[in-house]
Amino acid sequence: MKRQLILLVFSLIFVFFLTDTTAQETLYSPDKNLRVEIKLQAGRPMYRLWRNGEMILDYSSLEVETKEAYFSNLKQIDFERKSNDYIWEQVWGEDQYVRDNYNELTLTYQSQSGNKCLLQICFRMYNDGMGLRYIFPEQENLKSFAISKEKTMFTIPAHLYDAKVWAQKAIGTLHYEGLYTESTASEKDTINPPITIIANDSLYMCIAEAAVWNYPATMYAEKDVAGKATFTTELYPWRNGDAARVQTPFASPWRYIVVAKNPEGLITSRLILNLNEPCKIEDVSWVKPSKYVGIWWGMHKRDYTWEYGEKHGATTERTKKYIDFAAKNNIPAVLVEGWNIGWDGDWGIHGDRFSFTQAYPDYDLFALADYAKKNNVRIIAHAETAGAARNLEKQMDTAFSLYHSLGMNTVKTGYVNFWNDDEYQHSQQAINHYNSVVTTAAKYKLMVVAHEAALPSGIRRTYPNIIGTECMRGQEYNSWDEQGGNPPYHTCVLPFTRGLMGPMDFTPGIFNFENKIKPQTHPQTTLAKQLAEYIVLYSPAPMAADMIENYEDQPAFAFIKDVPTNWQKTIVPHAEIGKYITIARKERNSDNWYVGSMTDETPRNLVLDLYFLDEGREYELTIYCDGEGADYRTNPYPLEIKTLMVNNQSRIPLRLAPSGGAAISIKAK
Repeated sequence: MKRQLILLVFSLIFVFFLTDTTAQETLYSPDKNLRVEIKLQAGRPMYRLWRNGEMILDYSSLEVETKEAYFSNLKQIDFERKSNDYIWEQVWGEDQYVRDNYNELTLTYQSQSGNKCLLQICFRMYNDGMGLRYIFPEQENLKSFAISKEKTMFTIPAHLYDAKVWAQKAIGTLHYEGLYTESTASEKDTINPPITIIANDSLYMCIAEAAVWNYPATMYAEKDVAGKATFTTELYPWRNGDAARVQTPFASPWRYIVVAKNPEGLITSRLILNLNEPCKIEDVSWVKPSKYVGIWWGMHKRDYTWEYGEKHGATTERTKKYIDFAAKNNIPAVLVEGWNIGWDGDWGIHGDRFSFTQAYPDYDLFALADYAKKNNVRIIAHAETAGAARNLEKQMDTAFSLYHSLGMNTVKTGYVNFWNDDEYQHSQQAINHYNSVVTTAAKYKLMVVAHEAALPSGIRRTYPNIIGTECMRGQEYNSWDEQGGNPPYHTCVLPFTRGLMGPMDFTPGIFNFENKIKPQTHPQTTLAKQLAEYIVLYSPAPMAADMIENYEDQPAFAFIKDVPTNWQKTIVPHAEIGKYITIARKERNSDNWYVGSMTDETPRNLVLDLYFLDEGREYELTIYCDGEGADYRTNPYPLEIKTLMVNNQSRIPLRLAPSGGAAISIKAK
């Protein structure tokens, strides 16, 4: 009996080690506050994440599925550790310098079935979060294959089951232009990243992806598993169902989670950038983001048309007026939409008719380029595809070369329809298209502002000529939206959701709130809040989006002319996600600061502490704030402008009207 008992114990130990249930690797963040534990269970890698002794992600599995089961029944055969700590400089951005400090662990696994394929999983631990990705190393027995599913899981533990989650639905949402809504972790359906989680007063998290190259974009399906909320990757597929077609060696995009003590920590994290490759453009002297005006809002208001005809917006005469206005007000660029042949008829389903080099008869492309150059203004080219991306690809080199020869330095692309070529909008092939536009534009020294394209994933570090994307409900919804426009909380949640992924081409600065198309639809803000958007909704290339006649003789326009587009440092003095936010940014290469503050429909009284100013120095503060009686519902226009001297001991009261705001310049003396 004793002998049988000993044999049983040894058998259990053998099975225990054979299935690798106890084999565990641990990786810490540089400051030791975050810890990830990785183990194999039944041949599948699992991980869980801790912060200061509290489990913040429960065991979550990592799996890549192929039809041939190349990566099933895994066994760990090797590992490698390394660390990194250095500071790099952004060409442009929210902060001039970024610290890239991490500990890394790469685990090598081998399938115990089939042809013994190799799979590596790389973990990086930062002080502000964790990244992980799959690496398929070069190997003789596997050259190319199709991934059918990637199942990367983020499991919210039971004690955080009622955490608040801000996200937007993936199913039925076009171009990421849905509203972000709040619910508990257990109530979400299939959603798009980023997923912003408020676990408690000292734990804020964001789940997203970085460095998306040659791979589909991701959505997350939420499942309730044994009292836990689990977010699992779902990849936008090719039409035949393949998720990704790859060749070894290959590395997937990073899946990452930011972990912060407060809302500010989400905004000031640069994890998404650190997970991308360094800049690949040798000479970046031509990458100069700037403000612009444009022939745009008039089309959304139906005063002009994109198509050729009596109300055509992009005429030579009107464009000259915009160039004159830009030159007079030191606005460096003018966007012109609807200049090129192809807008007639139902262009939304006939994008293959667009020419990106031929102008309509009433738009003198060459003369206007010369006129702009003489006035020290750049014209921003516009290349709407209506989803016919192949049509742009065929013309891209010719068109981009033409724009460069005409002195243009920016192109705005658009994909306003679902792809009407051969693949889905955020499939691997679509991602490759969006990225090829950026890399091709770099060859011709063109910056890119992309609308309706892929969600940003931090590739602006690698190719800083991608200076803006849309991928959100922007200002245009305040012109024709059936629901009356973007709700007041919308811009108070964007910095903590879509804004965490990269610059937002929201197109702020509407001064005339009247709307003859839908009288109930207009910006659900005050005029002061429109100014605050230039600071709060980060973009290195913000538009003064209104029609230029609405800026004439308007004192508020002085702030738009004055506000910079490149920053040295960013801080967040006040924030409650979806309710109110104050952001302060220090201008690059100066000692001046600019502040934007805004609230939802609830009026608020905040106090701005100017502790961030240099000690012992005087500053001139000019504030554009809601005037007496300002209310987004009844009277959005009252604006009070005040100037006073301040220092780092000063405290400035901010009275924010319903859906109101304040915009502040603080200039060193």
